[in-house]
Amino acid sequence: QDIPPARLTKLVSYVFQDSVLFHDTVENNIRMGNDAASREQVEQAARNAGIHEVILNLPHGYDTVIGEQNAYLSGGEKQRLAIARVFLRDTPIVILDEATAYADAENEAKIQQAFAKLSQNKTVLIIAHRLKTVETANQLLVLDQGKLAGIGRHEELMKSCELYRQMVAANERRDHWTIKHGEQEAAV
Repeated sequence: QDIPPARLTKLVSYVFQDSVLFHDTVENNIRMGNDAASREQVEQAARNAGIHEVILNLPHGYDTVIGEQNAYLSGGEKQRLAIARVFLRDTPIVILDEATAYADAENEAKIQQAFAKLSQNKTVLIIAHRLKTVETANQLLVLDQGKLAGIGRHEELMKSCELYRQMVAANERRDHWTIKHGEQEAAV
């Protein structure tokens, strides 16, 4: 509240659930994180975000204009490109707001690897409904209708917070559901 908005924007980077890409080159979409970055720095940010190989397979690599010549990225690939921007900005605070929401399993794994690199020597706030995304965090805050219901690490909350235990159980049920038809049952 006491930090002027101009200063705050220099301290904080964001990756939102819906990453915005502009009708521009891949390089310029990443460079939005830091206009002064060199091409090598842009490529290193893409490597750190796990999107470099995808970019190299586009029609013109980093010079490909997104949306032209069938150059489209999946939801998870867009997220990794947005994460590359954050690597390039190199702010001390990073906010990840449902950053894995549209990612398939392969992209989610790559995004998680990027998060691990991104969080080194930074304060990272992760807002998520998928517990897998946050269960290794140093501190979890469990909210119930906007009120704090629990605080601690995963193991601590499993012992001390009934709501958290219910969330974990619901999450596990969701991940291990089955389809039944007559006498046959198929695990999904």
